[in-house]
Amino acid sequence: MNMSAPRVKESQSEQGWRSKRHAPSLPEVYKSMKVPTKGSFFRKLLAFVGPGYLVAVGYMDPGNWATDLAGGAMFGYTLLSVILISNLMAIVLQSLSARLGIATGRDLAQACRDHYSKPVNFGLWILCELAIAACDLAEVIGSAIALQLLFGMPLIYGVLLTVLDVLLVLFLQNKGFRYIEAIVISLIAMIMLCFVAEMVLSRPDLGGVLSGFVPKAEIVQNPAMLYIALGILGATVMPHNLYLHSSIVQTRNYEDTVQGKKSAIRFATIDSTVALMLALFVNAAILILSAATFHATGHTEVAEIQDAYQLLTPLLGTGIASVLFAVALLASGQNSTLTGTLAGQIVMEGFLNIRLKPWIRRLITRAIAVIPAVLVIGIVGEQATGSLLILSQVILSLQLSFAVIPLVMFTSDRKKMGPHAAPRWLQLLSWFIAILIAVLNIYLLYGTFAY
Repeated sequence: MNMSAPRVKESQSEQGWRSKRHAPSLPEVYKSMKVPTKGSFFRKLLAFVGPGYLVAVGYMDPGNWATDLAGGAMFGYTLLSVILISNLMAIVLQSLSARLGIATGRDLAQACRDHYSKPVNFGLWILCELAIAACDLAEVIGSAIALQLLFGMPLIYGVLLTVLDVLLVLFLQNKGFRYIEAIVISLIAMIMLCFVAEMVLSRPDLGGVLSGFVPKAEIVQNPAMLYIALGILGATVMPHNLYLHSSIVQTRNYEDTVQGKKSAIRFATIDSTVALMLALFVNAAILILSAATFHATGHTEVAEIQDAYQLLTPLLGTGIASVLFAVALLASGQNSTLTGTLAGQIVMEGFLNIRLKPWIRRLITRAIAVIPAVLVIGIVGEQATGSLLILSQVILSLQLSFAVIPLVMFTSDRKKMGPHAAPRWLQLLSWFIAILIAVLNIYLLYGTFAY
């Protein structure tokens, strides 16, 4: 009898961190979804479909819309290559996040708590909470703008209405994690359908689109173009998504064996890669729509979401274009708020090991985003929303490396990951991406405050 079959559990030396006892990430849904041990490849893959789409919504949130709209209006299709490269980098980092969660049984926040000292962990937690609040701020404002465009609702009322998202997340999670995934995937489908229709209406230059995906030296040589390009990069890889993904992949009840985890890593990577390719379509579609509609007609100054909405109808000659744009924005904002509240729970529990009642924890997360939005809109006025969106992206850029570098470091460490450590080629690629993101985001921050 062969006792070394793949179903045998890993030894303590292979388990690394798993030799330490710890509470599971998102305990209310941990390993709550069955994974078939037999059946076809596609049947097994279907069991893992979901977490990647929750991650993907962060790559098409309202914060991305502003940079994509500005890039398309000012420079046509040229910056499509930046969106493509940024998305490929995101695919690599999210695959590492899934690998960490599956291999160690820890989310990224828990992994940091086990590795770093208490002062360092507290600092990382503060930075991560700021990033989640910044991301949530963009989502709250985006949803409020969409409600204003569709129904004429004042922005401040739209912001306050987003507090109800907390109740929606609680309701869906009590029903089962699959319900949250189903809602998110449905909203992504709605966003994609809206932009497919927008592509048909705007009739972009196919040759220009294909040429735009080829990187050009002009992007680096033109300071204004480089600044927008760095903004697109800074808004693409969201730090909270790395914490989120490492947790929600553990909702699958895969086998706790070397082969079981290896299979889970493969299926989770396919799931997130496909989902992020859909996010690539959405981001590219926003820029293409902006280039075909605004840049081609000389409206190169369009950068605000409200301006884009107002101009779509007269430029494309149909009111449905503006409505589709606003509906897609609302779906984007609502989608991102669902995942943002989950990320807040994961980070608080992971870094601080604090267990609060779900409704209290999520209300705190949402209040951190809603309160500054209400104060700024109430004091300065609705015209301040554009500045708030830009500020949210700057904060995200500042925090990003504090999530990426620990992630790459942990997944490269065989003592922590056992046989599931990233292969050498992936380690080299990941460190290159981590260093590149750090350098470019420092440059972005310098440009933001210098000019």
